[in-house]
Amino acid sequence: MPPPSPHDAGVPATSEKSLNIILFGETGVGKSSLVNLIAGKKVTKTSEDMRLCTSKYAPYSFQVHGVSYTIWDTRGLQEADAEVGTKGYLDAIEQAWDLIQNLTNKRGVDLLVLCHKGRLTDATRSNYKLFYEVLCEKKVPIALAATHLERRLQMEDWWVESKKAFDECGMSFAAHACVTGLPDHAKTAESKEAIERLLGQHDDKKRYNMPRNLWIRRVVQHWVRPKGIKESDLQECLRKRCYFPAREAQEIAEVLLRRSTEEYNSDGSSGQASPSQPSIHQRST
Repeated sequence: MPPPSPHDAGVPATSEKSLNIILFGETGVGKSSLVNLIAGKKVTKTSEDMRLCTSKYAPYSFQVHGVSYTIWDTRGLQEADAEVGTKGYLDAIEQAWDLIQNLTNKRGVDLLVLCHKGRLTDATRSNYKLFYEVLCEKKVPIALAATHLERRLQMEDWWVESKKAFDECGMSFAAHACVTGLPDHAKTAESKEAIERLLGQHDDKKRYNMPRNLWIRRVVQHWVRPKGIKESDLQECLRKRCYFPAREAQEIAEVLLRRSTEEYNSDGSSGQASPSQPSIHQRST
């Protein structure tokens, strides 16, 4: 499967600073509107375009204030725990693997941004864990963009009220922005300033390149549970959807399913320890 082509909104050949950002969150939280807010114009695909697109994410490239951004809008990469069934789990493996391949070609990732609205859900917690802890090994700063806050008198009040719930779930952030993605709203300028402050704290000095050979092992070890996932299903996914050689797919499936089952039986839980959050400028190595 060839990598999708970024939607080039006029990125120059050279730039003093460039950022690769993974933007993730549940469907309908306003990721596309957030990308447009950052770009200062509409650069995202329409809903109809996304319906016809086979990829579950879209890369958008543009320049703002001398900084070149590539934002990977990860539509559809949702919770992949056993509760959603084998198909959802295998879909997530395929989608995340494709994303990793493309990010490797772009020399890695600089920042994770969780786009969120409303209450804290199980899917939000699972996505946080998948991207920050599993895919990026806690080595990439993660920021929170809270959206759909245009009805708030003070948008920042949402974070004051909500921070405790995130802390109790072990979800920490290096930075946050409370915004509305509505264009031409009274709070649009304030929102743009907030998201630009968040991004402006970040640099591209320690771009993290996810190790592809280790990534599939981390993901399967984290997400596999002894119920619902057959060895044959995992093998087929690795061979046909992630293009692993047949023997390697068989070995990975055999070893990881056995190891995951043993680890699950020994402790029965995934743990809720609070992650150690790298700062925007200094992340762990």
